[in-house]
Amino acid sequence: MTEQIPIQPTPVGAFRFNTDSGKLEYFDGNQYVNITTDSPERHTGGTRGIGMGGYNGSSLVDNIDFVNIDSTGNATDFGNIQATNYEAAGIGSRVRAFAGGGAPQNTRIEFVTFASTGNSTQFGTLSAGQAQLYGLSNATRGIFAGGSPYPNGTNSISYITMSQEGNAVDFGDLSRNKISNTSCASPTRGIMGSGHSQGDRTNIIDYISISTQGNSADFGDATGHGKGGFGCSNAVRGVFGGGSNPADCNVIDFLTIATLGDTTDFGDLSTLTSPNGGGCASSTRGLVLGRHVSNSYKNTIEYVQIMTTGNAIDFGDLTGNRQRVAASSNGHGGLG
Repeated sequence: MTEQIPIQPTPVGAFRFNTDSGKLEYFDGNQYVNITTDSPERHTGGTRGIGMGGYNGSSLVDNIDFVNIDSTGNATDFGNIQATNYEAAGIGSRVRAFAGGGAPQNTRIEFVTFASTGNSTQFGTLSAGQAQLYGLSNATRGIFAGGSPYPNGTNSISYITMSQEGNAVDFGDLSRNKISNTSCASPTRGIMGSGHSQGDRTNIIDYISISTQGNSADFGDATGHGKGGFGCSNAVRGVFGGGSNPADCNVIDFLTIATLGDTTDFGDLSTLTSPNGGGCASSTRGLVLGRHVSNSYKNTIEYVQIMTTGNAIDFGDLTGNRQRVAASSNGHGGLG
């Protein structure tokens, strides 16, 4: 009998060549995934962050702004969103940025093309009007989960194939009804942070496998019972921050997406910040677009270096004051 090589746990980051697909893959802690052979530099000269819609304290905003996440500076006008709303969920592929849902009870999913500028186009609809919902994606599939009606929320999860226009279809259910915007992804996993659940705040974090369909599972707990903060990630680490806890807070936490467990302190935003929801990222940086501070609406953009820890740093300004922006990028963690 031939002696067998002992089976050892596969280390995170291990490489293999898949002879069936003819592609190089790496192990993310759960499964092997394709190594990305595309980049945002190819399409837009850098990682482009998009902010769609929002609320400025007196009216809904239809502006779409964009920034180059790899640099610093003020946002530039991109175009306008068709259905003016706020509290929508932002997701993105390498090619398209999407805003789904939003208040007041909007069912539309709209998109723009990262590499161009212009107004949004309708992609399809959600099954029901939802605001303050989770939004995340990998390179092919976009996920919308939870959201209004306030205060009880909903537990529904739906998805779209981002390259094919059409309505969202059922994916599964969250562990409970939840309302929030704090979500992020790797190429395989979607993470949905703490939020508002059935009339009260919760610190429970859920996760799903994006390429399959089914109900969410428990990931761990956030350090606080936050509601409506921002979320962003690269392919390894997710960063959550801000929101109400129940008072406005400036705390930033992080987690490792491939593992399970509770969040860990990362640093602080520059100010106490109530719900905003405008998080987007490159492979190195996470941005927060706009905010609400002490009954005042701000045009602030701040950033963190995702793989280090520390306080947020000034990046520049949006074209106008607002919060609850649907933000996305063409270089976030779900894209590899």
